[in-house]
Amino acid sequence: MERIAAWLHEKNPGLDGPIDTDEDLIEARLIDSMDFLEFIDLLEELSGTGIDLQEVTIDDFRTLGRVQERFLSTAG
Repeated sequence: MERIAAWLHEKNPGLDGPIDTDEDLIEARLIDSMDFLEFIDLLEELSGTGIDLQEVTIDDFRTLGRVQERFLSTAG
């Protein structure tokens, strides 16, 4: 999760402090449509598996907690 948090801070330089695992990343505009595919690439890299966009919903990317549960729970 540290790499994801670092990526979010890089994309949002005005962001101070940690990101709560329940914070809505989309509503808070921490991930926008321009960065979404890059975010998916990062998740694929971290999880070691591809993400089939036909099998996910936007809610799978909404919070750090959900991202952890959906994509990284089996990643080392």
